[in-house]
Amino acid sequence: MPQYAFKRPVCRNCDGFPTVAITTGARHCDGSRVTLHITCRGCNGTGHTTPASAARIPAGR
Repeated sequence: MPQYAFKRPVCRNCDGFPTVAITTGARHCDGSRVTLHITCRGCNGTGHTTPASAARIPAGR
């Protein structure tokens, strides 16, 4: 049976890939590469954003 989930907009900064591994060029003693795991700042690592109309509602005058 299909699973239905609430569809949220995909983050435009990371296109839904919120965490990436970047190699630094250096190597560990065992020969594997040193990597940095970076998360998207736009969505804080979720891959989704809230709709702009719901996120920013002006209040008051």
